[in-house]
Amino acid sequence: MSENVYEGMFILDTNRYGRDPAAVSGQIPEIVEKAGGKILVSRFWEERRLAYPIRGYRKGSYWLTYFRLEGEKLGGVEHQCKLNENILRVLFLKIDPRLVDTLVAHAQSVGGDEKKASDEKKASDEKKASDTVKEEVVTAVEAGAVAEETEGETATDGKD
Repeated sequence: MSENVYEGMFILDTNRYGRDPAAVSGQIPEIVEKAGGKILVSRFWEERRLAYPIRGYRKGSYWLTYFRLEGEKLGGVEHQCKLNENILRVLFLKIDPRLVDTLVAHAQSVGGDEKKASDEKKASDEKKASDTVKEEVVTAVEAGAVAEETEGETATDGKD
């Protein structure tokens, strides 16, 4: 049998993913590999509000995966995804062989760029928070110094 490359878009339960991202997203490669597939790329895509509620959930964490698998085994993967409580919805697309390398390379590079941007944003936010705390401390110290000066003037005024 011939193996095809598929794109899998998984909508994950945001609450469970938020509590333990590695465990929830780690179930996706397990499902594919148990069916005899090979993961090419697997990464977080985004968290967003759903257009309509799915099983009562209004938000979902989207997980993008490219994998290689024999065509007749895809039904088993879909079935396992439906049984998994962490996966709200899934969509599989067969990828044209001419596009596989480009799509996989793009998915890998975008994931790295997003992580780098996320790390840079985190560092920037931490610096801003540190600067804000420093400003608050300086303001508090200055306010304390002004209060001490005022008290000293009042005490001097009372002695005259």
